[in-house]
Amino acid sequence: MTHAACIGLLVRLCAVVLASVSLSGVAGELSKADVERRFPPPLHVGDKLQEIPAWPISSELEPDAGPVGYVFESIDLAPIPGFEGTPFNLLIAIDRKGSYLSVDVLRQHEPVFLSGLGEVPLREFVSQYAGKSLLQQISVSSAYGSSGHSQGDTKRVVLDGVTKATASIRIVNQTVLTAAMAVARAKLAFAAPTQRGPPAQPREGVFEQRDFAALLQSGYIKRLTLRNSEVEQLFAGSDGAGQDAAGLAAPDDVAVDFYVAYLNAPTIGRALLGDKKYATLMWRLQSGQQAYWVATAGRLQLVDDSFVRGTVPQRLSLTQDNAPYEARDLDLDPAPPPGAPAFNRVLALQTPPLSALDPAQSLRFGLTFSRARGSILPVITQRTVTLDYAAPGELLAYPPKPLPDWLLAWKDRARDLAIIGAALLLLVTVLARPRWVAINAKRLRVFRWSFLLFTLVFIGWYAQGQLSIVQITGAIKTLRAGQGLASFLYDPISLLLIAFTALTFVIWGRGTFCGWLCPFGALQEFVALLARRLGLRPRRLPPRLARLLDRGRYLILAALVACAVWVPQMAERLVEVEPFKTAITVGFDRSWPFVAYALLLLLLSALYYKFFCRFVCPLGAAITLGGKLRLPNWLIRRKECGQPCQTCRYRCDYDAIRRDGTINYDDCFQCLDCVGIYHDDQRCAPLILYRRKGKTVKLTRVDA
Repeated sequence: MTHAACIGLLVRLCAVVLASVSLSGVAGELSKADVERRFPPPLHVGDKLQEIPAWPISSELEPDAGPVGYVFESIDLAPIPGFEGTPFNLLIAIDRKGSYLSVDVLRQHEPVFLSGLGEVPLREFVSQYAGKSLLQQISVSSAYGSSGHSQGDTKRVVLDGVTKATASIRIVNQTVLTAAMAVARAKLAFAAPTQRGPPAQPREGVFEQRDFAALLQSGYIKRLTLRNSEVEQLFAGSDGAGQDAAGLAAPDDVAVDFYVAYLNAPTIGRALLGDKKYATLMWRLQSGQQAYWVATAGRLQLVDDSFVRGTVPQRLSLTQDNAPYEARDLDLDPAPPPGAPAFNRVLALQTPPLSALDPAQSLRFGLTFSRARGSILPVITQRTVTLDYAAPGELLAYPPKPLPDWLLAWKDRARDLAIIGAALLLLVTVLARPRWVAINAKRLRVFRWSFLLFTLVFIGWYAQGQLSIVQITGAIKTLRAGQGLASFLYDPISLLLIAFTALTFVIWGRGTFCGWLCPFGALQEFVALLARRLGLRPRRLPPRLARLLDRGRYLILAALVACAVWVPQMAERLVEVEPFKTAITVGFDRSWPFVAYALLLLLLSALYYKFFCRFVCPLGAAITLGGKLRLPNWLIRRKECGQPCQTCRYRCDYDAIRRDGTINYDDCFQCLDCVGIYHDDQRCAPLILYRRKGKTVKLTRVDA
């Protein structure tokens, strides 16, 4: 197949897949009755909300308290594709304070949990969320790193992961956090996320004694002054115009002086409240909760006589990034500080604990004035003035922005990535200049078996870097669901190997991965080596049968791709044609039919060299198609190769050398044996012939 034909085939395959992509969303599977069975009395499950797919939960023990929590399915709010391409569906319950009540598994399709490790480790993992808070930064540890958790850091929680399922577990964590945050923002006044990271926090050790005038002059307190004439202008052209006789009589007098300040910072809070009340304030505030001091002077007041302490002042509004926030009275009754004007009202206000409001960014405080026209059915007109305020930067510090969970996975695996990266660099060096290693048969044997041992033990069993057809079918299913491929970021080892393999397609073809980097392929080679040591003679299939089986790989690949597009549930079962999960992922710790199948394939590989790789493997078929993008014929040949010399052909265990001496790169596993023979005058027949004749003849090199 030519390069152009190969590219055309790949383009047509992509077109078929993309034409079949469905952007329809996924939906939850539980009814209200199902949820009620999971949350029995004294809890009561209400009707599913219209604004967000969640059921409110109330309690018979608190009949007047309103919802005490919310329960929801993650697939309605965070359909993040798993490793296999299908989103998890988890039943998540949070209380009104933003803490997790429970997380349960409703449905999952991850290969490692379906028939490998089983669901028990997954259920044990999600049980760890109970009691954790949305205010905490939750990440997942693994056998490969600690996710940066430090002792004494109460705002960061690191959950115990599941060995051999690190990527899937990180996707579970992202699913739980994303779904819970969506409900918290909608129902618990949790602010929408921003690109700024965590809100700024006051620098507790920074304090400078300042009086009221100094605070005002430095901008630590912001002030808005309106005269009667300016207030009147606000109502011009409305029903409220001319309704304030006192203001019209003295247009130049001050109508209102409006003051705002940030109380969490010690320099401001201690000056405005005094040390004792400031200490009381900080004791009452929850983590991440902000407090502000507001006051008015002049003829108009912040609140009227009907104001109830501990509630939200009706005339005051607070927004940031166009999102509204409650500002509730703390009932601290702060006394005016020395040097302050004669205030008609002073309040200390708190924002909701889950608001994630950032004090370093601009907030807009609104003060609303109302006027009534008429006495029986008065027409009410309202106008609002605003004062923008941001706490001074020198009194604040930003905590480090938490890394996204996928980046934590890369950080945890940094050492393993470095080791594998160094191994890949070594492999590239050897493949780029193979003569030095290959010309000495013993040296090549030592290097190749050492590298294959590294591939099997470190990349496969330890680092869990076995690439799989599941990654291809999972990507297709993910695209079919209208999702991106971001879930691949949670498995850095596999992503590194995928990227490296794709790059090597254009240089060496399919053999780089299949011959050097596939853990199960390496295991087959060790089994074949052991068989030979035990005296078991390797066999070759009849050429016609070998060609038929080789084509069967592509039929298996096509069937898996078709099922991934049109019958996803069947694809989950058919991918078990690969023994990778059994032999590599879970190390044969699986039910006996899967273990027996894997052992059968290994036994066949003892008789027929790399039987599974050459005749069954759908991933190998896909990689072979990718290998057709290879540009150079990098394995060099002589004109004598195949005409008449057949040495390399008979010694090639992969049957990758044709009778005419050319290389069939679709079958080549890049073992370098033929490269060594080509350069060795003790093994290359043409070189031996001319050496025996005492002739020095320059043999012509030709491309394979």
